[in-house]
Amino acid sequence: MPSVPPGGRQFVVEADGGSRGNPGPAGYGAVVLDPTTGETLAEAAEFIGVATNNVAEYKGLIAGLRAARELDPAATVRVRMDSKLVVEQMSGRWKIKHPDMRPLAAEAARVLPSSQVSYEWIPRERNKHADRLANEAMDAGKRGERWSPSRSTADLSSTADASAARVVGDAAAGAARARAALAGASVAGAAVPGASAPAAVPVAAGAASTSVRGKAVEAAPTVGWGTSADLGAPATFVLLRHGETALTPSKRFSGSGGSDPELSAVGRGQAERAAAAFAERGTIEAIVSSPLRRCRETAAAVAARLGLDVHIEEGLRETDFGAWEGLTFAEVRERYPDDLDAWLGSAKAAPTGGGESFATVARRVAAARDRLVAAYPRRTVLAVTHVTPIKTLVRLALGAPPESLFRMELSAASISAVAYYADGNASVRVLNDTGHLR
Repeated sequence: MPSVPPGGRQFVVEADGGSRGNPGPAGYGAVVLDPTTGETLAEAAEFIGVATNNVAEYKGLIAGLRAARELDPAATVRVRMDSKLVVEQMSGRWKIKHPDMRPLAAEAARVLPSSQVSYEWIPRERNKHADRLANEAMDAGKRGERWSPSRSTADLSSTADASAARVVGDAAAGAARARAALAGASVAGAAVPGASAPAAVPVAAGAASTSVRGKAVEAAPTVGWGTSADLGAPATFVLLRHGETALTPSKRFSGSGGSDPELSAVGRGQAERAAAAFAERGTIEAIVSSPLRRCRETAAAVAARLGLDVHIEEGLRETDFGAWEGLTFAEVRERYPDDLDAWLGSAKAAPTGGGESFATVARRVAAARDRLVAAYPRRTVLAVTHVTPIKTLVRLALGAPPESLFRMELSAASISAVAYYADGNASVRVLNDTGHLR
């Protein structure tokens, strides 16, 4: 073990991470122990969305080191993990070849000076405390909640043999004492810039909960929904169409020039189900919305569940359908047949009465896209918007002609996704997913 800095304490950090799918829904767990008594001094766990086992293991290491630093920045730390990869890479014996691992290893190395940290591989059966924390975090994420130290049973029910526990003292007894003290502690809100949430409000993955002797310490948000080894993490727009309004079932034109309807009871239920799905999936880091009421209400439901603010983007508003607002397609055919034929035949034709052409909407939406990509590089953003803006973003990403707008189906409260890479290319990931509504 490294020499002890003057005045510094000694800690053992046990960390683990897991992925149900590799990649799949992932989470980590970490515990800081007193090496003499085995007392649990701090625990950390987080659901991090879709990631690999190795990413989750590195995240657990970083959280454990940060928790130890919070207790004593001068401490010497013995890290114990059942990941041979992480132990060997952090010890400097193996090269870090995977591009996704390099920034995580560098982040872990910055938490404490290398002279204060050593690494030891242990068998999986001797890392059950951290493993159970990771599984608790994944289970909480699946429920759309955050891990809570007061409800954890990670080590109280451990079946590890006594000799394994005695390596660092009576771990189970130490955890019991610590958890009893934590049982009444409150959990702070999500660690999202400019946002906070009470403990009772579930928040998105990316806001970790770390308990250090009853004090909540928040970790930085994480990025999910996939990365590229060559180009790095893209800016990913998760596109949510608003929930139903009274005009939706009858398929009436409802744009930005009409009555600005609110969500119906059905639409509010759809928004809540979408919010629960995003809370379970994790990785949403910011929310932007069209200024129209139906989108703002849908976005508010998700934001309340994730503990995020909603930022309005004017460019995401629906097409202005002019004199067609509130009419069905059949009614427009009856009243304005020539204008409708022109609109169906050319992206430059506008609806009757000064509405917007698809060409005009495409320029507006493309400008909004460029602003958002610049504002949220390498991040995953939920954009709550309408049929035409979503179809336009998909069309532009595919390089498809304007007439493709009439060949896409977008249900109310459906989810689509487009990723934008650093080289300017785009990738359509999802289109019209309604699984969360069933």
